[in-house]
Amino acid sequence: MSERNKPAFDLDAREKNVLDWVDGRADHMIGTVKRWSNINSGSRNPDGLEAMRAELTDAFSETGAEITPVELAPSQTVELNGEITDIVYTPAMKVSQRPDAPIRIVLTGHHDTVFPPGAGFDEWRLLDDDTINGPGVADMKGGLIVMLNALLALERSPWADQVGYDVMVSPDEEIGSLGSGPKLMELGAKAHVGMTYEPALADGSLAGARKGSGNFSLLCKGRAAHAGREHHLGRNAIVAAAEFATQLDRLNGQRENVTFNVSRIDGGGAPNVVPDLGICRFNIRVKTEEEAVWAKGEIARILAVINERDGITAELHGGFTRPPKPMSPANLRMFEWTRAAGSTLGLDIVWNDTGGVCEGNNLWASGCPNVDTLGVRGADIHSDREIAKLSSFAERAKLSAVMLMAFARGRFDAAEARKLS
Repeated sequence: MSERNKPAFDLDAREKNVLDWVDGRADHMIGTVKRWSNINSGSRNPDGLEAMRAELTDAFSETGAEITPVELAPSQTVELNGEITDIVYTPAMKVSQRPDAPIRIVLTGHHDTVFPPGAGFDEWRLLDDDTINGPGVADMKGGLIVMLNALLALERSPWADQVGYDVMVSPDEEIGSLGSGPKLMELGAKAHVGMTYEPALADGSLAGARKGSGNFSLLCKGRAAHAGREHHLGRNAIVAAAEFATQLDRLNGQRENVTFNVSRIDGGGAPNVVPDLGICRFNIRVKTEEEAVWAKGEIARILAVINERDGITAELHGGFTRPPKPMSPANLRMFEWTRAAGSTLGLDIVWNDTGGVCEGNNLWASGCPNVDTLGVRGADIHSDREIAKLSSFAERAKLSAVMLMAFARGRFDAAEARKLS
């Protein structure tokens, strides 16, 4: 056995008994993900989201913790007609256990998926003995099952009283966590460390450092006119939005880790009318806060140019909602502990940086060190090819159970990680 694969610490008989219990739950976990996958809980499907939250409330009641709904403040969006309207969210679910315990951990996940009703991807199916295909089986109904069973394992251990935890399961992660983001930061600010249950890759590797992300809409207004009779009197908002998009795209490559993605231009109508409305929607990814400041400065510069066009007014909506999550000393410590826990189970835990974002970014914004891909091993998320590996349900629940017991026993010093942030 190589030095890297040697167990970082030995598990005693009590810990092994807890892990044996987790193994005995494997069939229950798989049955649960099949049932949950058939509940459509697309981010814009309030009935499905509430049905899923009811399932979660029932399932997490087994922990004996206090479970409460959390109302989320609405956010705003720019509609196709240029109107600014509120987005209303269904409640999140909060699970609180032992608020006065010396070690505080926040665990997060989401019950929304990217698949709306009628998308044609509504049911699970087995591809082979170890592979299930279905909406949310990996991202992240499978992850929620891993989280739940790890917490139940902690409750069966002799050291549970040392750990208090808050769980937040949100209905809006797939659309940016605009409603739940402030709640996640509140919980992160109170915790020593965080654990989030996005899926690992199929080979078991985790996401390391994450870029920050911002979603924006530029609302341009001009003046309508007959394209033939009075074209000269019109002020074309589509052209203004397109000019903004072109100048924004030219920023790509100016900073190595910064990307600007123009995703859509809305507005206009009949070809014989000068359009008086143009909406440019775009996303920005950055690796550092300094890069976010630079990007916002460049946007402001281009915006000023667009507003200099005769008869055009342009307003920017949106912003950076998920800050970068670097591989800081505090986050590195969390990953090292995850690797150590994995080694006790014969797992070789590795990680790689990613441009994707998740609730781990929100937790880090409050200074909470965290690992954010502790869910099942999966692949092809956000597509009808989404899969989860059935053997990873018990495997990853045991990984988190080992970590939770290690925090409870003091093998991992959660307070130390927080001090490094």
